[in-house]
This record gives sequence, C-alpha cells and structure tokens, in this order.
Amino acid sequence: MTRLTLLTILVASFGAACTDDSPTDEPNNLPPEGSTSGTEGQTFDHDNNGFDPFAQIERLAKEGPTSFTSRIHSCAKVRYRSFATVLTSLGVNVGATTALSPGELYRDGYNAMGGPSFPNRIRENLGITTSGASRAFDIFAAAAPEVINAMASTTNYPARCKDASGANAVLFEGNTCRPDGITCLIGQPAQPAHVEFCTLTVSNASTPDIGKRIAVAALLAAAYTCE
Repeated sequence: MTRLTLLTILVASFGAACTDDSPTDEPNNLPPEGSTSGTEGQTFDHDNNGFDPFAQIERLAKEGPTSFTSRIHSCAKVRYRSFATVLTSLGVNVGATTALSPGELYRDGYNAMGGPSFPNRIRENLGITTSGASRAFDIFAAAAPEVINAMASTTNYPARCKDASGANAVLFEGNTCRPDGITCLIGQPAQPAHVEFCTLTVSNASTPDIGKRIAVAALLAAAYTCE
C-alpha cells in the first residue's frame, strides 16, 4: 500500500468521523413515554420535603463526619473476662460443667465471643459480632433461672443487688416486675418502660415461670449488648 493510498484512507475516515450524526430532539428519536420512568406502583416514594442542606452541614460541622462519630458513639462489647464477672455478681456459677449450663456455654464460647489469643499475640476483639452476640444471648437465657433463684435466696443473694441501706432488691413480686430488681439486673436506674416490658413478658408467656426467665434474659441481653 503506497503512502498516497494510506493518506487517502485516513482523510476519508476523518471526514466520516466529523459528520454531525448526533440525535435530534425530534419525537422519533426520543424513547417511548414511560420507558425510562417508573410509576407509583414500581418506585419508592422518597419524601424530600423539609430537607435543609444547611442544617445538615451545620450538624456535620458540630459532630464531625460519620467516620468519626461512629467510633466515638459506638458500643464495644463486654470483654470476655468481664462477662464472667457480671455473671458471677448475679449469682451464676460460671465454673459449672453441666451440659448447656451457663458456665459450660461461657467457656465453650471463648472463640465465638472474641477472646484474646495470647500465644498468637492476638488481642481481644472489641466489636460486637453476630457469633458473639448469639452466644451471649444463649448464656443469658441459660443463666436466667440461676439469677432468679439467687435474687430470691437468703443465703446466696448477690451483693450488687443490695441498696445503700443493705436491703435486698426484689425482682418479682408475684408475677409483677419490680423496678429495684430490674435496676440490679441492668446496672442503671430502671425506667417505667423496663417495668412495663418485663411485666408484659411474664403475663404473655405460656406460664409465669417461663415468662420470668424470658424477661430476665431479655433485660440482660439488652443491657450488655448495647440494645
């Protein structure tokens, strides 16, 4: 192929590329109506009324970006050894070896709960994981009967559940939950919503005893998993 022939081909190609073949706004060149838009039955209605971008900017300026606030306001899990301390303070025997006892579930859940591996120089996982939260729920469910019995005992009563005058907090009065007992469980002053939730759980269960165990387990799980 000669240089003249090659030059001719390049000029012809350039001329074809520079032709104005862009689509016009004529109706025949537009997509059919409704083909690129949804209807009320196909799309989610996003209500943007009342959104103030300047208020959002001001909030970010005060609180910082979400990558920062998520660390400041995030909730770390209870450390593995501290978890045993919490159970012991409520009258639970963490040294029990009975199958499916809270002590057995606690020891077998070392890895699931993110315990440290000192030989491998791996620190404890401080984040709440699905496996760790699931094992914590299992332990609280298994420990609930022991907690209830300890708080009703005269010899094995948890020291943490005594008030400043030395009086014992009462968890259940019949089938009704007491705020002083709930305060002992969750480690902070019980609110009316706590008492209402606990009492409804007891009354709505198949039996009051089962309802009490569920209520205690749920309160403990919510208090120690940042729910």
